[in-house]
Amino acid sequence: MRWGLRSRPTCRARWTSTPTGGGAGATTPSGCWTHPRCASAWPGSTRHAACPRPKEGARMSEIRATVRLQFHRGFTLDDAAEWVDYYARLGISHVYASPLQASRGGSPHGYDGVDPTRIDPELGGEPALERLVARLREHGMGLILDIVPNHVAVGGSENRWWQDVLAWGQDSPFADYFDIDWHSPDPLLTGKLLLPFLGAPYADTLASGELALCHRPESMSFHVAYHEHHFPIDPRCYGEILRLAEHEALWDLAPHFDALQQGNDAYTAVADLRRRLHEALEHRDARDALAQALALFDGADATGAIRLHDLLEHQHYRLAWWRTAADEINWRRFFDVTELGGLRIEQPEVFDAVHALPLRLVEQGWIDGLRIDHIDGLADPRGYCHRLRAEVGKRQQRRPPGVVRHVAIFVEKILAAEETLHRDWGVDGTTGYELMNAVSGLQHDPAGAAPLRELWHVVSGRSADFLDEVHQARREVLNGILASEFDACARALHAVARHRLASRDISLAAIRRALEALVVHFPVYRTYADDGGRPELDAPFFDQAMAGARAELAPPTLACWNGWNSGWAARRRPTSATIRSAGCASGRWCASSSSPRRWQPRRWRTPPATAAQR
Repeated sequence: MRWGLRSRPTCRARWTSTPTGGGAGATTPSGCWTHPRCASAWPGSTRHAACPRPKEGARMSEIRATVRLQFHRGFTLDDAAEWVDYYARLGISHVYASPLQASRGGSPHGYDGVDPTRIDPELGGEPALERLVARLREHGMGLILDIVPNHVAVGGSENRWWQDVLAWGQDSPFADYFDIDWHSPDPLLTGKLLLPFLGAPYADTLASGELALCHRPESMSFHVAYHEHHFPIDPRCYGEILRLAEHEALWDLAPHFDALQQGNDAYTAVADLRRRLHEALEHRDARDALAQALALFDGADATGAIRLHDLLEHQHYRLAWWRTAADEINWRRFFDVTELGGLRIEQPEVFDAVHALPLRLVEQGWIDGLRIDHIDGLADPRGYCHRLRAEVGKRQQRRPPGVVRHVAIFVEKILAAEETLHRDWGVDGTTGYELMNAVSGLQHDPAGAAPLRELWHVVSGRSADFLDEVHQARREVLNGILASEFDACARALHAVARHRLASRDISLAAIRRALEALVVHFPVYRTYADDGGRPELDAPFFDQAMAGARAELAPPTLACWNGWNSGWAARRRPTSATIRSAGCASGRWCASSSSPRRWQPRRWRTPPATAAQR
């Protein structure tokens, strides 16, 4: 069976009950069809020794039908291998896997990755993946891998990149991996990250003694432990701890750690000091002295609370109650999920680090397609897709014989009713949400719309018009759970306004009002405007948002907005400050337009003939 949508090769999913992934009888998406162009010819290049060979007579299939498997420690790669024969009898051509790169311990889904450089050991690691691929190849079947370039899990203690940024701040080599505003207008956050992971206000948590200063012998490091979280102490502050230890060797080390604050090579120089600390702590009396010093930072004691607070004030983060996140957080999250931190995947070094493993697996012939999670969370989806396609293209030429040469790329993209996927992205299609909407439409009787609207109006006392509810919900999101992100976007646009005489008198408050009105009336998930201008496909959606905003606001700010969104800032005044402001504003605007999810009024029923055509 083949499905095509608006002449676009697009991955389609249906739901079926299968004894896979989530255990016996679990319901998982299955049966994914794509346009024939998603498949390709067979290669004839050098074989990689690591690539499992197809069974004699078993030729790799084009993407015909997929079974989507949700991997976790209760359903591993080896567990999936046992079901391959069954899937083959069903006519499945590819296993479509949830993210396999290392995620948080016990993760039930894999979308909270902590180390994209390795296959999750809880799933069996790379050896188990090789066994699964070998089993698939015996039946001429392939593997499609879900990857998550937008974010990784933060908090806890498992993400080495994040922990290094907390320890070293802007001096960490991973500081640019995350989308952090190090120049917050809040003086308490200048050069710091807000960490809203506390279950109660900071003062209460400090006095409760729940924040415990600890030493980790394996790494010769110190951190503040709070439930599952480890907040690392900057090595340049270790002297504040060691000088309280009544042991000569530890006292002697304190000024050497202090001296790291004056050097330019602290990140590398600390290794020798850690070695010396390890040698000192080989003696029992030194370990006892250190334990006594750590006890002096007990927050349950008034003096200890002051001492611990002073130490925390010198760190590159500010611990805070979780409720402060909406108003004050200064780094990009996955929507309002504070445990997922946004990556700057547009940076070459970040792209390379996140994609090194899946690209190697592409070259080895282990995987035959990529599904890109949350493409709209990225600063530049088009640029990302172009780079990914180019990197995949290089590896395709070196894939072993017997596997499909073309590796398909599908993006998770929410398309509105009148929206089409940008054709210049170089991908094979979307993951098929639009087809699911069409199928859902078949299951609803349009005659039920009117009584449901009336019931809603009677029960809630609010408008029976669904679009009114959409607009109200978006305002609540912008001024509630995403208030901090919204404010950052407004400030970035205000900086752009100050660079032009015609707009320098537009106040920050006016920009906030205009931004809110535009986002509220924006009819699609996000815009793809950048400092080079607005794509042609975005124009009607932006015009619709402008029309809705004009009904609420006076025209001056909106008139300038049209210029900003067309890319004049970087073109007309190419100073470095303007370019930085325009680039920041463009990214913040695109993020804000996508943050409140675009729930659209849907057709209650799609005529069967129309659905079949789709």
